[in-house]
Amino acid sequence: MAFDIDMIKKVYKTMPERVDKARQIVGKPLTLSEKILYAHLWDGNPTTAFKRGKDYVDFAPDRIALQDATAQMALLQFMQAGKPKVAVPTTTHCDHLIQAKQGAAPDLKRANETSSEVFEFLASVSNKYGIGFWKPGAGIIHQVVLENYAFPGGMMIGTDSHTVNAGGLGMVAIGVGGADAVDVMAGMAWELRFPKLIGVKLTGNLNGWTASKDVILKVAGILTVKGGTGAIVEYFGPGAKNLSCTGKGTICNMGAEIGATTSTFGYDDSMERFLRATDRNEVADEANKIREYLTGDPEVYEDPEKYFDQVIEIDLDTLRPHLNGPFTPDLATPVGQLGKLAKEKGWPIKVEWGLIGSCTNSSYEDLTRAASIAKQAVDKNIKAKSDFGINPGSEQIRYTAERDGILKIFEDLDATIFTNACGPCIGQWDRSDLKGDEKNTIVHSFNRNFSKRADGNPNTHAFVGSPEMVAAIAISGRLDFDPMNDVLINEDGEEVRLDPPQGIELPPRGFDVEDAGYVEPVKDGSKVDVSVSPTSERLQLLEPFKPIGNKIVGAKLLIKAFGKCTTDHISMAGPWLRYRGHLDNISNNMLIGAVNAFGKKTNFVKNQLTGEYGGVPDVARYYKAKDVHSIVVGDHNYGEGSSREHAAMEPRHLGVAAVLVKSFARIHETNLKKQGMLGLTFANENDYDLIQEDDTINFLDLDQFAPDKPLHLEFVHADGSKDVIKVNHTYNQQQIDWYNEGSALNLIKKQNLS
Repeated sequence: MAFDIDMIKKVYKTMPERVDKARQIVGKPLTLSEKILYAHLWDGNPTTAFKRGKDYVDFAPDRIALQDATAQMALLQFMQAGKPKVAVPTTTHCDHLIQAKQGAAPDLKRANETSSEVFEFLASVSNKYGIGFWKPGAGIIHQVVLENYAFPGGMMIGTDSHTVNAGGLGMVAIGVGGADAVDVMAGMAWELRFPKLIGVKLTGNLNGWTASKDVILKVAGILTVKGGTGAIVEYFGPGAKNLSCTGKGTICNMGAEIGATTSTFGYDDSMERFLRATDRNEVADEANKIREYLTGDPEVYEDPEKYFDQVIEIDLDTLRPHLNGPFTPDLATPVGQLGKLAKEKGWPIKVEWGLIGSCTNSSYEDLTRAASIAKQAVDKNIKAKSDFGINPGSEQIRYTAERDGILKIFEDLDATIFTNACGPCIGQWDRSDLKGDEKNTIVHSFNRNFSKRADGNPNTHAFVGSPEMVAAIAISGRLDFDPMNDVLINEDGEEVRLDPPQGIELPPRGFDVEDAGYVEPVKDGSKVDVSVSPTSERLQLLEPFKPIGNKIVGAKLLIKAFGKCTTDHISMAGPWLRYRGHLDNISNNMLIGAVNAFGKKTNFVKNQLTGEYGGVPDVARYYKAKDVHSIVVGDHNYGEGSSREHAAMEPRHLGVAAVLVKSFARIHETNLKKQGMLGLTFANENDYDLIQEDDTINFLDLDQFAPDKPLHLEFVHADGSKDVIKVNHTYNQQQIDWYNEGSALNLIKKQNLS
């Protein structure tokens, strides 16, 4: 069934005229990314040629997707906006709050019991405001979106950084914070700096052990975790057309790990096949009518250096399988070279777990490719040396895979089939075999492998690979195993080799499902009651933030974060997910994972008012109680990773006025702005070294806060000496208005009342 077909037809009806107009205004052929961006301008037909990486532009996204962990705060904010119904099609997906432990049935039962309050809140608020609701167990948000809502040439935003997965079906799909989503749900424009463009030309064909996952693992190694910041990555070339739709989704999904705004592919036959296989013939028929508008102009792909800001070329014929990690998704190593590197680095060679699934690699094709390796192990009498965990991407995939005997293959290898949910990928894993913080290695097909990410253990060395490579490595039990060249010893003492994986792009008998898990909202939600208990530990109605003001003097340094500081460091997931709807309670995890530059410890900072040391949230609460502002200082790419706006809301709630860093990850910088805070960068990165533990900070010219105008901060040191530091910002006038009103939501409410 095609959801929102009338909306899709409307997009396709206006797209040719808008693209033709944009081509005329820009004065040159257009990339696919530009076509979609110019076709979704808030003001309709294009009138201006925007400067990449410079101009802020208002867009009109076609739809919104929310996942349960971030949906709580987004919908709590939307409830304050004074709107009776969402302005664009929106869905809520319950996939983050299900912990992997025993297996699908008991884990889902336990989640429905322990998180019933949250699920009931999300179901009722979705029903009230016209939002489609996907029940716990229905599937992982991004796979469900790809199967049901994504469409070529569309624009969507989602409150999860891996919303970009929908680029596999030719969308511009972008991860945002909840406040951005609230704007669009409330009928407002969505603002984005017009992205730069990175072109990736793919030639040749994948073969042997190489998978779509290896394309993005290679790109991550080239661009690093911040190389795509502020840019859309557009894949093209004959090699792109040779990839399956879900394979394209995998590549786009992990584009979040290079900091890219999003990634996308042009519409082609594989996308049409996927649309038809997922019962969306009408969407495919409509897309075919404007096919040339749903990919880049031929001139662009023939001479890409003229049209992209950067071009990368990858030959799929020669691309080798990779495993990336540990501790960062951009440390790319070809599989055959990993053993030597692991021994040099002292990484544990023994592999404890192989985990297959996540929003990145949980499609039918992914499961069949991994199952083809698992079946060889069963048939050749090889006993798996590592534990196995499988997370199907959706109930539709799980049901179909079970029908076709795919899940039984994994079960014959003693794998645990977990719920159709995120599970270990986002730290929702009760790992029974772990003993304290012991050093160990796991391999998985997920997207991220930051320290503590999967199981909370800082010494778990996690490596990212394709599902089939994860299966092979886990069967061998060794990180240095190279299935292309090495042999295994089976239970009969015989040497055996694993043959290359064989996958099935789409189920030959079609997809099937009894209950997909979707709940349609009522047409009139005015009589639907949404209640939040004032004594709840998990949900809390929001109070508007008060403006910080333009006179900040006597502020104290809260923490000077050293090195990598992701949103996992700022607001951990795992056990803290239960408090995602309660701002005060979850604020007790604020920056507890960040390393303090003074002393190199976590969650241990100096309280300048007492002279004592304590946890970061405790010291922040003390300053707030004394009406003293605090500031956070950080390093490069501060706030990379998840789109969770809690990483901005918690500091705001605990009295942090500004975050000053060498550079920001895009989504986090926007989240800070939305919450009425100051997100600042050093004009001179070396000034980071001037910040001392006992510093008091005075803002010298905040009363002159204006676009493109640097600010100056005075750092007063304990010995009475001072340093005046020049800092930059990227606030435009509207964002300064958010700051002056206390938050973007405050401004929306004010405009709604006027």
